[in-house]
Amino acid sequence: MQHVFLSGCDTLKNVAGTLSNFEMSQGLKEALTQGLFSGFDAFANPNQGNALVKFAFPGEAAKIEKTLRDLGLTSVVNNVTSKFTNAMSLAVQKAKPVFLNSVKNMSIGDAASILLSGNNQAATQYFKASMTPQLMKEFKPIVDSTVRTTGASSEYNTLVKAYNAIPFLSKKLEPNLNDFIAARAIDGMFLYVAQKELDIRTNVSARTTPLLQRVFGYADLQKPRGN
Repeated sequence: MQHVFLSGCDTLKNVAGTLSNFEMSQGLKEALTQGLFSGFDAFANPNQGNALVKFAFPGEAAKIEKTLRDLGLTSVVNNVTSKFTNAMSLAVQKAKPVFLNSVKNMSIGDAASILLSGNNQAATQYFKASMTPQLMKEFKPIVDSTVRTTGASSEYNTLVKAYNAIPFLSKKLEPNLNDFIAARAIDGMFLYVAQKELDIRTNVSARTTPLLQRVFGYADLQKPRGN
């Protein structure tokens, strides 16, 4: 009887070759979910100096903030920034099921094309493109509620009246920033998801579960030699 011996690489390729679209899809979803938990952790500690989870005025944020401080409204600016930042944090914490269910329920029709695209953030981009409208729909009422309960709205209105009273402004402050805050929080979450996906794709030690090891190990084997 003749025995055929396979190299370690050949054995891996043979095993990885049995990977199904469903298994690749589950691996991608697990990577996205780990990214969401990175975002949850960051938003849970919004006062650690992380700009991604801190409120900033829309548009030319630094210029708007300086103008308001020059008007003698420093304490109100500080209060609004703090309260909107905390509102973003609370909203993300309350919306954990919304984010996690959006990954769970996401249909990945062609997981192989996402996994093997050569784009280290392909799954995040697919997630963002397919799920942002639904996330906004479910997330915005949570933001509305948290902004209202933190008392940020009334203080923000003080800033709006003072700023918009300045003559010859090219652009006035919007009277309601809840949509902006919701979008900023969601974008911040996607940035954390993208960072985690990049880490899992490029760093073997970041693949902390057998599924991640199998799926992204398979992706590694499909790369052209030299990459």
